[in-house]
Amino acid sequence: MHKLAQLDHAHVWHPFTQMRDWLRREPIVITSGRGAVLRDVHGREYLDANSSIWTNLHGHNHPKLNAALKRQLGKIAHSSALGFANEPASQLAAKLVEMANGELQMANRDGTRAKANSQFAIRNSQLTKVFFSDDGSTAMEVALKLAYEFTRRTRGPQTKPRFLSLTGAYHGDTVGAVSLGHVDLFHKAFSGLLFKTDQVMSPYCYRCPFNKAKPERTDARESRKCNWECVGKVEAKCAAARKRGNDYAAFVFEPLMQGAAGMIPQPAGWLKRVTDIARGHGALLVADEVMTGFGRTGIADCRLPIADLPRVPRSPRQSEIGNRKSEILFASHAEGVAPDFLALAKGLTGGYLPMAATLTTQAVFDAFLGEYEEFKTFFHGHSFTGNQLGAAAGLASLELLAGEASVKARTRLEADLRRELKSLWSLPNVGDVRQVGLVAGVELVRDWRTREPFALGERAGIRVCEAMARRGVLTRPVGNVVVLMPPYCTTRAQMRRMVGALYEAVEEVLGARTPMSAAR
Repeated sequence: MHKLAQLDHAHVWHPFTQMRDWLRREPIVITSGRGAVLRDVHGREYLDANSSIWTNLHGHNHPKLNAALKRQLGKIAHSSALGFANEPASQLAAKLVEMANGELQMANRDGTRAKANSQFAIRNSQLTKVFFSDDGSTAMEVALKLAYEFTRRTRGPQTKPRFLSLTGAYHGDTVGAVSLGHVDLFHKAFSGLLFKTDQVMSPYCYRCPFNKAKPERTDARESRKCNWECVGKVEAKCAAARKRGNDYAAFVFEPLMQGAAGMIPQPAGWLKRVTDIARGHGALLVADEVMTGFGRTGIADCRLPIADLPRVPRSPRQSEIGNRKSEILFASHAEGVAPDFLALAKGLTGGYLPMAATLTTQAVFDAFLGEYEEFKTFFHGHSFTGNQLGAAAGLASLELLAGEASVKARTRLEADLRRELKSLWSLPNVGDVRQVGLVAGVELVRDWRTREPFALGERAGIRVCEAMARRGVLTRPVGNVVVLMPPYCTTRAQMRRMVGALYEAVEEVLGARTPMSAAR
């Protein structure tokens, strides 16, 4: 066993890992990476098929991100945000607000800035303030605390704010974020620490009790037969809260796809319907885009006409190309949803440094204004809030996202992923293949005809991912769902290898292939 692996076994406690299993074998110790490729201490190469747990957008060791960090290191790495401002954090906040409001800002050839026609803005979106923190959990904790106190200050101090989130919700591991979640496997052990929140069914078409469609070899969203009962459940929950005289303070959701719930995609129209209901019952909207933000949900699932879609700021060269659907950066915008809180992390710095942001409205910000002695301050903070290195990486990442090369790469990669995934339908242990942009979840079952799941104790997803690792492809399952979430720099050949490794691993671990004709 390599000496670094020995040190790991001796001292490191890994997240979401049964350490008894971990200590039974030599771990893969990563030492370097470039693009979509990682290398270990033995010189073996692997494809990073989940973007290093959903964080790395542009690939490892990217020259522009490296250069941005080196430039910033020549100035300062970090100074406190308590009482001081700094250059890159101020610039990053302004850029995030610009993008989150769907405003197209284009640089004229003389260097001035010109604001685009307002038809490209998401209606009523007025996110103006950015609170920086460290990761997705803290971004959600900020949104939770702000929504809680804003509700008390606007409805009265006697109000007891309550929150509504989805079945299977996961919003992080801090106590407040855990309270918003509903994954017993993760959260039950800490139930004594948590406050109660309400849950409502998520639109899990593949396992929805209201979906009357028989199993088919297609994404369950496409073959579903229902009457939007899941939307009715949201309306019933909101109506019940109003009847009790205590409208929900906020409705919390991951737009377009729930990640840790098992990569559960939402059928077109669901998000707009339920957020309109929640808003109509007085609830604030909290969009957890920790996973879905920064172009991850792609272009194919955009629900609005081209004229209604927000655009990313572009360079003069790009402005000559014309408007493209592929420039949507936030999943909420795909259905015209304008949240009151937008939580961002993971890809914010391109996967380089831990940094997060919670965007909110002027109205929320104003509720915390007052004289010093009124103590209306938002008493919450983080030592590394708005740190310069993270902000510099974030600015460079956003510049890359807006570039013509990145837009084209993401468009091509999404199509490549969709094409390669079709091969998996021939496997009898593949029950559902669901893709939203550059996120894919492949649900493993005993038999696709019955949808019978594997017990979690059988470790079906883990064993398949271990077999993929032996083939040089690294990812991590969510229960029995294998996740593919490639960096945006992934080539067509690398994408083929990723899906091919998954195909072979399922065959090896779970059984043989079924001809497509028989599958139908």
